Amino acid sequence: MIVCGDDGLAHRLAHELRNVYGEQVTLVVPPSERNVRPPVVVRAAGTASALLDRMTAVVNRAAGNGTTGGPTTGTTGGTTGAGSGAGRDGEPGLRERVLEAVELTEAVLAEAGAERAAALALVYDDDETNIRAALTARRLNPRLQLVLRLYNRRLGQHIGELLDQASALAAAADNTGDGGGYPDHRSDASTTVLSDAYTAAPALAATAITGTSKVVQTDGLLLRAVERLPPAPGEVADPGLYTLALLSATSSDPAGADGSEGSGDQGPQLLPDEAAVAAATGRATVVLQQVAYAYSGASMSGGRGVVPPFASLFSRRLRWSLAGMVGCVIALAVALTVATGEHPVHATYLTLLDLFAINDPALGASTTRQILQLLSGLVGLLLLPVLLAAVLEALGTFRSGSAVRRPPRGLSGHVVLLGLGKIGTRVLTRLRELNIPVVCVEADPDARGLATARRLRVPVVLGDVTQEGVLEAAKISRAQALLALTSADTTNLEAVLYGRSVRPDLRVVLRLYDDDFATAVYRTLRAAHPGATTRSRSVSHLAAPAFAGAMMGRQTQILGTIPVERRVLLFAAMRVGGHAQLEGLTVGEAFRAGAWRVLALDTGAGAVGADGRPSGLVWDLPATYVLRAEDRVVLAATRRGLAELLGRRRGGAGGGVVSSA
Repeated sequence: MIVCGDDGLAHRLAHELRNVYGEQVTLVVPPSERNVRPPVVVRAAGTASALLDRMTAVVNRAAGNGTTGGPTTGTTGGTTGAGSGAGRDGEPGLRERVLEAVELTEAVLAEAGAERAAALALVYDDDETNIRAALTARRLNPRLQLVLRLYNRRLGQHIGELLDQASALAAAADNTGDGGGYPDHRSDASTTVLSDAYTAAPALAATAITGTSKVVQTDGLLLRAVERLPPAPGEVADPGLYTLALLSATSSDPAGADGSEGSGDQGPQLLPDEAAVAAATGRATVVLQQVAYAYSGASMSGGRGVVPPFASLFSRRLRWSLAGMVGCVIALAVALTVATGEHPVHATYLTLLDLFAINDPALGASTTRQILQLLSGLVGLLLLPVLLAAVLEALGTFRSGSAVRRPPRGLSGHVVLLGLGKIGTRVLTRLRELNIPVVCVEADPDARGLATARRLRVPVVLGDVTQEGVLEAAKISRAQALLALTSADTTNLEAVLYGRSVRPDLRVVLRLYDDDFATAVYRTLRAAHPGATTRSRSVSHLAAPAFAGAMMGRQTQILGTIPVERRVLLFAAMRVGGHAQLEGLTVGEAFRAGAWRVLALDTGAGAVGADGRPSGLVWDLPATYVLRAEDRVVLAATRRGLAELLGRRRGGAGGGVVSSA
């Protein structure tokens, strides 16, 4: 296995392949990468300790403890050699070979062993770099399994089709030759395009909003899970379709691992069986609520949050002014009808003439008629500035269509989103799909997410979040949650600490570089603010399992992941054929507690029921249903459970490629 990248995702993916799937990994990084950001799994404790000491000091000062929290400077962690030793599990032979290269050229790929490798992951932050390297790698090895990290999913779809076509043509050309080229499994080569932003955004958005479902939606398939609190005495909890996880038994993890894999029996349990669920009284659960086809063209918010054209042209105050003017005209017309006995249509016509001062004076008419004419003229005088303001606002709307909006007065109950990069932009889109009001803060006026914010008409504050007054401009004191999603750990940490000093009960979500540091931050903030909700998330930790699963072969499609405290649960779709743990077994027999569970049977998205809706997804499978080789199933799995299903477990023949088909 070869992993090429320039940030934390590459290191986390290499760690996942080596320690979960038992693969030999070659990691290709830029020369300065390990000096700037050392690998996640071997980073020295100095940097994290220094950052944590600084954070604790700020927390103590914000809480008014009046104590200094420790040193404010620290040393940079060390680096690893060209070939690091055994993995974290300490097993011999699971070595990680590290190559340094300024540019991923054909010579570098050849040195990494691309001509003999089973799979190659290209997870550079730049889409163009990944595409260029993928074209080179496909030329070197047409049977190579490719996994690309691309933010532009539409471009990724076309690139994937192009690379797969190139592989098929190379295989066909080899078949017409002497047959001494590629082995028989060369047709299994495929290209998978994933986005870490697309994978992690639903989890980050759901964490920020209390009660929001955990949603996985991809390729027309939608899976929705929801956290349920423990039932009160005498009540029965709604089990949903399936119980996906039991949450930690205590709010303070006795193992000190905060819901990670080292939490023990008191930590979260993924995919428990019925006996474990029945015995886990008083524990919250994550249940599967829905498995369905997602309908194209409809937003998940049910169409809410779409701004009407009229409302987009005029402000609320001006719309109320215009409504008041219309009400005055109607009242005057009704009064004129009552006073003179005129037909309502004719009375309205006369009122409008008086309003615009183009009617003859009511000389010789009744006193009531004269008074109504004077009132109409007065309303007409008031209408002129309103009409002028409407014209100016409409012109200003068209002129400032490329400008960002400012947070409106009186805004409250919104989410403050820091950072409009790849992750922040995807989370913003997700929040607006849920019809959640958002105010964004971005320091770069050329950030890629500003165009999305303008299109969605989301208020944006341009400025450095570490500068005084920026978070105040985003109405942080009246916000319900703060999402710190910039690419700088210190910026995210400083923003969260300042937000908590302004509002101690503020719900905060941090994006941090590595999961170990995220856990440390979570513990400290939770101890300092026990009454507030704190979540720390590592994007690489959320996305790496999906990338690792995609490297295992074309027969498995990773639909997405959801976080369960500090663990990750994967959703995948695969053919049953070739998997001895599934083929020929009933659904009940195929279920393995803590490893995997079949959720639904996909009989084809083209099947349509009598009501005109897709009916090809069978989610209420009986436990006695026998899984056949041709069946395609949707399942939930843990990281190690998926590795076992794919035949990539330690103890195999040298960690070699095991076909899933």
